Amino acid sequence: MTEARDFWSRRKAAVQAEAEAEIITAEEQAIAVQQSKLEEKSDAEILAEFNLPDPDQLQAGDDVSGFMAKAVPDRLRRRALRRLWRLNPVLANVDGLVDYGEDYTDAACVIENLQTAYQVGKGMLAHVEALAAEAENDAEETPERDVPPEEPEAPTDPTPEPVLVAEADTPADASEEAEVAPAPRRMKFEFEG
Repeated sequence: MTEARDFWSRRKAAVQAEAEAEIITAEEQAIAVQQSKLEEKSDAEILAEFNLPDPDQLQAGDDVSGFMAKAVPDRLRRRALRRLWRLNPVLANVDGLVDYGEDYTDAACVIENLQTAYQVGKGMLAHVEALAAEAENDAEETPERDVPPEEPEAPTDPTPEPVLVAEADTPADASEEAEVAPAPRRMKFEFEG
C-alpha cells in the first residue's frame, strides 16, 4: 500500500511534472518549426541535408535507421519503410492470416446505375408503401357482390357448466370450516438499476 504523501512531497512532484511538460512542449514546438521548414524543400534537398540515400533505391541489408529520426519528414520515412517491407521476404510474405488483409468492399461487384428501394434511416419504406397501395387498389377493384356477407354468430348459452366437487370424509367440526384452496400465485420480478 502506498504511503500518504505530505504537502511538500506532492508539491515537489507537481513542480517536477510541470517542468517535464514544459520540456516536452518545447521539443514539440522545435520539431514543428523544423517540419514546417522541411515542408518547403523537395525530397532530394532533404535527403542531401540529412545525408540519406534515396529510399526507392534501398537494397536488402541497407540501414534505414537514419529515416527513423524525428527530424525526417513522415513522407520520406514511409517511403523507406515501404521499400524495406518489399525487400524483406518475411515482411513481404502475407500468409493470409492477416485481419482486414482482403478488400471487403463491394466496389468490384457494384453494377452501374444500380437502383434500390432502400433509404437510409427509413429502410424499405417506399417499397412497403407501394405494396400497401397495390393491395388497396386490388381490394377496391374486386366487387364485394361475389363475397357473401358474413352472418353474425348466434350467441352461445352463457350458463356455465356445473362443476363437480368431491366430498371428503371430514369430522363434524371441520365441516363448518371448509378448507378453501389457495389462489394460484404468480411470481413477480423487480429489477433495480
